[in-house]
Parts: sequence; C-alpha cells; structure tokens
Amino acid sequence: MMSPRPISEDRGGSPQHFRHTPLQVIHIVGNFLRIWSIYSLYRYLSQTGASVVLFLFTCLIPASILFLILQKPWKGRPLTNTQVVPSIINGGITALYFILWGKGLKSCGPLRAILAEYSGAILGVLSAVLYGRKGHAWKKIGGLIAMVASFYFLSQGWATETYSPFSFKDNLDAEVQPEQVLGMKEMAIPIFAGILSALRRVIARRVSLKNQLKRRLHALTVASATCFMFPVAMWDIIIGSPSSSSEKMPFSTWAFLSTIFFGVILIFYVDSIAEERLHMVFSSPKHLMVAGGCIIVMEMVYKLDFSLPGFLICCIVLGFGIYEATSLERGRKDSFQKHDSSDGILGDDMQMSALPT
Repeated sequence: MMSPRPISEDRGGSPQHFRHTPLQVIHIVGNFLRIWSIYSLYRYLSQTGASVVLFLFTCLIPASILFLILQKPWKGRPLTNTQVVPSIINGGITALYFILWGKGLKSCGPLRAILAEYSGAILGVLSAVLYGRKGHAWKKIGGLIAMVASFYFLSQGWATETYSPFSFKDNLDAEVQPEQVLGMKEMAIPIFAGILSALRRVIARRVSLKNQLKRRLHALTVASATCFMFPVAMWDIIIGSPSSSSEKMPFSTWAFLSTIFFGVILIFYVDSIAEERLHMVFSSPKHLMVAGGCIIVMEMVYKLDFSLPGFLICCIVLGFGIYEATSLERGRKDSFQKHDSSDGILGDDMQMSALPT
C-alpha cells in the first residue's frame, strides 16, 4: 500500500533535475567564457607589458554604462540611503579588488589568480572564530590550514610541469615557457583580492536580499568602482611605465571585449542564476570543480607550463579546505541555503549578525 508514494516522489524529482540541467550548462559555459577572457587578458598583459590598472579601468567604463542601461537603478521603487551608501562603499572595495586581482594576474599567472579567488572562504573561518561554536571553529580552522597548504603548493609550482613533484617529463617542449617559483609573498596579492571579492559579495547580499533590487544596486557598485579607479588610472598615466613611454602599445580588441562582456557583465548574471536557482555560491567546492575543468582546457589550449596531476592535487586540497571552511550544520543546510545571505561563508550561529570587519 505504501509503494506508490516513493514512485511518485521519484517522478517528481526527475523533472526538477532536468529543469536545472540547462541552468547548469549556462553556469559552465559562462564560467568557461570568463576564464577564457582571463587567459586572453594575461597573454595581452604579459606580451605587451601594458598597465593593468589602466586597461581594467578602460574595461570598467563601458561595463558600468551597460549595467546602468540594463538595470536602470533610477527607475522603479526609490532606493534608500541605507542601500545606496553601502553600495557606493562596496564600489571602493570592488575597485581595490580589480586592482589587486589584475596585479596578481600579471605576476602569478591565470591559474594561480583564479584559484586564489576562492580564498574568500577565509571569511568563513573568521566568522566561526568570532560567532561560531567551538566545534565548528576548529573544523573551519582545519579547512583554513588545508587552503593555506594548497596555496603553498601552488606558489611552489606544483601545478607546473617544470616544478611539479609529479612531473614525468625530463624536458619541456621548446614552445612552453617555464614558470617560476613565486613564494607566498607574491601569492598574497591575489589571495587578498579573493578575500575582497568575497567581502563585496557579502555586502551586496546584506544590503538587499531581493534579486531584482540586488541587480540595480550592483549597477551602482560597478559605476562607483569606476569612479574610485579613475584617480588611480590617471596617476598611472602620469607616472607611466618605461615600456609604455618608449613605444606605442598594441591593443588587443579580443582581450578588451572579452573582459567587458565575459569577465565583468556575463559572469555576474551567470553567478546570480547559479545562486538563485541552483543554490551554488561562489565559495563552494562545486564552483571550484567547474573552474578547475575550465582551467585544464585553457592551459592545454594555450600550451602553458602545466602539470595535470599536480593541479588536481592542489584543487582537491583546496576544495577540501573550502568545504570545511564554509561548512554549515548538516541538519539545517538544505533549509538555510535558500535564505543564505553571506555567500556560504558565515556560520549558522550568525544568521542575523553583522559581518565582522
């Protein structure tokens, strides 16, 4: 008599899974295009020596205009000062994030810069220490140790064929340029950029939980980030770099357009869809798995110094650290995901608490 009930549940769960399949495809394609734009930007910056700040500033100008045209924050329900002011402050954090991320990309390479963005899970450790229970705090500290170990392996070149302890090749191909061992000091810039990236997401969710309002405020955030970056870009023009003063720099249209449309605009909507419909936040092992697959493809296409076994080990250790650092109480995880306003990095004991700064 009870057998029909499980059958009906299976029938109901299967269509829901298939409804999410197109969204999962959109998420994968969107992240692939964004990572492709990062590799194109890195090749342009490394080959020309162009100014990182100036190039990103020129990309933010049209991106902010397009966001304002698409979202029209001046229309609809008037925005309050408690929403506008934090969004403008968030613009300053976003501008600093882009500057540090660009510097980290140029010095550390795309692979390390992309993986360092997931260091935002460190905020989960901070929230657990300040607000969480003792058991959860120690668990997240263990995740932090795993994340630091992963970034140390990356800084030592484990993901490169040249320095990986899992390399099976004696000599690299002539076309492949060996990368150098960086150390944790050089990795600190993209890691700090990843923490700022997570912080700006937290602030955006704290300001508004409504999706449509969140998009309107994001347009203000990007516009204010452009304004905050303006004096830095002007100072960079005044100071100038030796390479840019000696000869005119070639301009890459693909790197410029792909950074605007894929690296800034498209990825925002893709991550919003993944968060709202798939309940997949940025600081999550699933998101890291998608990014890792895209990185493998790009490393092989661009024929960079890349070790697949070393990269997989770094990703596994980093994914384990993120899982522990962003872990919620398992019994309440499903219900809490739908109302999470902190990018999955705040503990279950601080649902209504302010973000520690």
